[in-house]
Amino acid sequence: VQLQASGGGLVHAGGSLRLSCAASGGTFSWYAVGWFRQAPGKEREFVAAISRSIFSTAYADSVKGRFAISRDNAKNTVYLQMNSLKPEDTAVYYCAADYRRRPDVPRNRAEYDYWGQGTLVTVSS
Repeated sequence: VQLQASGGGLVHAGGSLRLSCAASGGTFSWYAVGWFRQAPGKEREFVAAISRSIFSTAYADSVKGRFAISRDNAKNTVYLQMNSLKPEDTAVYYCAADYRRRPDVPRNRAEYDYWGQGTLVTVSS
């Protein structure tokens, strides 16, 4: 499966952005999808994930209550709605997908086989 992330940009602190992750080349509904981010000089970290079905979700503590992940299997797309953005949210955001037999929600980046190219989010103070 191929993934294309989009929707990044420059926003002031307190603002909002919606990222999209469009998938092609596979049966998208069979895949769990996660968002990760990598700030300059830091390791790539988990942000949020959504299961292949029943749409279970998981969030990093740093974004809980501010970010929301959702998916539209008819459009082969996963979204990350980001509200109340902070300067520390500045990073390149990557979406990733992994085929799952069960509706679990993987948080470990090593569990994901497919990655998009990343989209830059910059939050100014």
